[in-house]
Amino acid sequence: MSIFNKLIVTFLPLVPKPLVGYFSRRYIAGSRLIDVIEEVKRLNGLGMCATIDVLGESINKLEEAETPVNQYLEVLETIEKENLEANISVKPTQLGLMLDYDACLSNHTRLLESAALRGNFVRIDIEDAATTDATLKLYADLRKKFDNVGVALQAYLRRTLNDIRELSEKVDNLNFRLCKGIYIEPRKIAWKDRRIIQLNFELLLEEAFKRGAYVGIATHDELLVWAALKVIHKLNLPKTRYEFQMLLGVQPELRKIIVEAGHKLRVYVPFGEQWYAYSTRRLRENPQIAGHIFKALFTPPER
Repeated sequence: MSIFNKLIVTFLPLVPKPLVGYFSRRYIAGSRLIDVIEEVKRLNGLGMCATIDVLGESINKLEEAETPVNQYLEVLETIEKENLEANISVKPTQLGLMLDYDACLSNHTRLLESAALRGNFVRIDIEDAATTDATLKLYADLRKKFDNVGVALQAYLRRTLNDIRELSEKVDNLNFRLCKGIYIEPRKIAWKDRRIIQLNFELLLEEAFKRGAYVGIATHDELLVWAALKVIHKLNLPKTRYEFQMLLGVQPELRKIIVEAGHKLRVYVPFGEQWYAYSTRRLRENPQIAGHIFKALFTPPER
């Protein structure tokens, strides 16, 4: 981590919250549901679909899960009502994963039942390594009853190749998002070299495709976009076997290039009242982001 990025993180609390909010518009749709509706409609108009994330942290009491569950149910209803090309992404710790597994399973079941009635889909987000085993168990258990659910996997974890192999034995038509990973994990369990992570991403992608998986290729790294296209060409895969995924506000030009080449692309669109906590938490977990945010202060928001 550079001294520059560390200084930005250190002094971020001194920046007025309204100013942070103004510049966070690039990465967060807003605090209200109407804000995310407008953003998703804009993306749909550009030929892109979306996945909607209700911002929130890991809960401390099980009853706190009721709020995000109800918010997600409202989002699913709104997607149907507004005819949006979108689904939802859910953080399992926000629904009680680390407090009560069965309750968390029940909360996800409520969302999946609502999504199934509407022909929609739920993506289970991946969080830090302490939650990986429980998250993958949650996915496998939900797939016993639902086929409209996917999970996410991280290329920088040393275990992920084995996870893909084990999941493909448990789950028919495996569906997951593959990303590099952002949490700071010990070297014992995570690759640290950027080039190794890139190579592992390509290895995992090829392994997944050979096992019949549908993959959300989540990257802003153009080298990995190229590597993914190389694997797709090598295996002669139809475009129904994958999609590219990117975060709101990141690499809009590359997004456009991918879409214009005829590939499906989904944008991760976070929103909610907890936008400030989300922003500061992401910076604490990955201070390298700080430099990019600082540069964004002098760049007009993507619109």
